[in-house]
Amino acid sequence: MTADVFMDVVKQGIFLFLTVVSPALIVSLVVGLIISIFQAITQINEQTLTFVPKILAVFFTIALTGSWMFQKVIDYTIMLWTQYLSMI
Repeated sequence: MTADVFMDVVKQGIFLFLTVVSPALIVSLVVGLIISIFQAITQINEQTLTFVPKILAVFFTIALTGSWMFQKVIDYTIMLWTQYLSMI
């Protein structure tokens, strides 16, 4: 395996990771921003108020997009086994 092939595998893996994780992170960011605005408006300074809605939102996001995430990871794994391992 040459350095170019290795770098290509790593680059595709990092891109896959960012693609798969981004929906949950974006939802968590949006929910956190909405709760922060709500806390600023109502002047409620409860630290635990942000955790439960974020956890629920991320859970539902993963429940909705989990099959897509899993399929992306499976496709990447199959590509690794079929293409790159044959180059060794």
